[in-house]
Amino acid sequence: MKSLYENEMKLEFISKSNNEAFARISVAAFAAQLDPTIEELADIKTAVSEAVTNSIIHGYEDTEGIVKINCKIIGNSIIIEISDTGKGIENIEEARKPLYTSKPNLERSGMGFTIMESFMDEIKVESILGLGTKVTMKKLIKKEEESEQDIAKVLSQIGKQE
Repeated sequence: MKSLYENEMKLEFISKSNNEAFARISVAAFAAQLDPTIEELADIKTAVSEAVTNSIIHGYEDTEGIVKINCKIIGNSIIIEISDTGKGIENIEEARKPLYTSKPNLERSGMGFTIMESFMDEIKVESILGLGTKVTMKKLIKKEEESEQDIAKVLSQIGKQE
């Protein structure tokens, strides 16, 4: 069967907080095939950390469940879906507001969705109470189109200025 995507990976793990680093690093390793800059890779890792942490802390609260990650590469973009079958989000609009947190007692900053939105090009949040939440994020990896001829041209112009 031929895939619609150039590449795809799926990952599932138990909703334990120490798996957040595993998820972040796994997605970064998958994204590396797009040859992102260090900054683009850091953006992806940060957004994944926020989404996974939300699933663990808010989706499952004090229970254990499964967090699923599905990553797809299309052209020079990565699409990352992070989902859980936890309690869901009662009001997505409110949850996406900066500084909103449903867990102030845990010293949560309420910036999770704001951080995801600032580091990714697109973000979509779908949730059904009692059934879970899916966050879909997209990041376009900008390709540096510098050829050896361009570099040689710049170097020759630098030589003429001296």
